[in-house]
Amino acid sequence: MKRIHLLGVVLAAGVALVAFGSRTLSAQDPLKMGTILQRTELASAKGSEAILVVRNVPAGAQSGKHTQSGNEIVYVLEGAVVLEVQGKPPVTLKAGEAFTTAAGEVHNVKNASATAPCKALAFYVAKKGAALEDLSVPAK
Repeated sequence: MKRIHLLGVVLAAGVALVAFGSRTLSAQDPLKMGTILQRTELASAKGSEAILVVRNVPAGAQSGKHTQSGNEIVYVLEGAVVLEVQGKPPVTLKAGEAFTTAAGEVHNVKNASATAPCKALAFYVAKKGAALEDLSVPAK
């Protein structure tokens, strides 16, 4: 009888961990996600560096309104995105197209597809040593 009870407790704990883990995964901040491919110090801009990041955007996902402290250049590798810049009409960009944002410009980037992921290559000019999560700051 004790074995059946113990098995039930272990099973319940496993289900709880899976449920909690999937909720945590889906709640991740998209602005903190990405893979840094390269960093290089900018000799002509003391204290700054160029950072190249691959951003994978799940189907239907979006960055949320945010800004950068420096310039950003984004090239869409796969799929399509909708760029929403505050005060401007939304623009849809497909694979092979690019956009830029200026420091402090409030914008949101959405995956244009509800069923397929998209991938983009983002280039940032930022303070030397900036963490991935510090490249973009949520806007109010």
